[in-house]
Amino acid sequence: MKETNNLKKGFVFKPYEAPNQSPFDKLFEIFKELITHTSGDFDEAISWLRELDKEYELTTAEYTIDDFIEDLKMKGYIKEDIDPDGNGGMAITAKTERAIRQQALEHIFGNIKRSGQGNHKSKGIGLGDEHTGDFRNYQFGDALDKVSMTESIRNAQINHGIGDFSITEDDLVVEETLHKSQMSTVLMIDISHSMILYGEDRITPAKRVAMALAELITTRYPKDTLDIIVFGNDSWQIEIKDLPYLKVGPYHTNTVAGLQLAMDLLRRKRNTNKQIFMITDGKPSCLKLPDGQYYKDSNGLNPYITNKCYAMAQQARKLHIPITTFMIAQDRYLMQFVEEFTRANQGKAFYTGLKGLGEMIFEDYETNRKKRIKG
Repeated sequence: MKETNNLKKGFVFKPYEAPNQSPFDKLFEIFKELITHTSGDFDEAISWLRELDKEYELTTAEYTIDDFIEDLKMKGYIKEDIDPDGNGGMAITAKTERAIRQQALEHIFGNIKRSGQGNHKSKGIGLGDEHTGDFRNYQFGDALDKVSMTESIRNAQINHGIGDFSITEDDLVVEETLHKSQMSTVLMIDISHSMILYGEDRITPAKRVAMALAELITTRYPKDTLDIIVFGNDSWQIEIKDLPYLKVGPYHTNTVAGLQLAMDLLRRKRNTNKQIFMITDGKPSCLKLPDGQYYKDSNGLNPYITNKCYAMAQQARKLHIPITTFMIAQDRYLMQFVEEFTRANQGKAFYTGLKGLGEMIFEDYETNRKKRIKG
């Protein structure tokens, strides 16, 4: 007698269970956040971790903070560091710097509602690898791998017949491809003292965004370029690896110096698409004069300083370099300057707090990268 199979197929719904993490992985996620907040200071990050452990019981008798530190050493996330005075200590390695950038990228990208794969193709026809379905006659200099053999053989059969088959240059057709644009971006980060005033840490979100943007570009868009500069009384370029250690200083805000350096960097780029992102929370309050002295005014929007900023914005516009300003302070008085600055450049401005800063910058980067800016 044939047995009846009573098993039924269908969906089984169960409560969500978080994936199991090892004790090291759990602590490492927290450690990466702390090391970003402490600007790479290992001892301070571990001190905070111990305090959190006391309050939230992050460890057990079987796996302690000391065990975690030993694992960090063994896995190559920290190394012994000797300062110029001969004092020893522990410091994070390049492996940890990369892990922090990856975490920042995952954190920001995880909050963005994506609607496509985001290959960032421009609308212009040119060299590329994205097929359009459109064909044109072969021209001298076209790469042979772009020749559509199926369409070319079809043309040869129509033009010469099947009985006496032959194919000539006139039969060859090439399929059009979309040019994938390349983008050169300069990210300007304000490191004036106001970035940590009023009990609000503004520099940590700014450098987290920079780390995430750097990781996105180097891994997903390797042909794009990202230069990062900081500006206080002066402006200078920093490397991606320096981001976790970035701190504010006792500086005023020399926006003009930052824009000058940004445009100097972009002038050297061959990419047609260029842009500047500027993260700032305060008004421009400083200029460096030709004799090397600093002209400073923190009392208000000094016309001598702001007019120099507007002139730089107009200069960037003439070079086809749009400037997007991310204003992380809700100050109506300062918004007036940002609005005038944005008009001078024909760029964009976002008035935002710290929440959502990363998502806004990423979405704007994705949007701008899809555009073809005429040189």
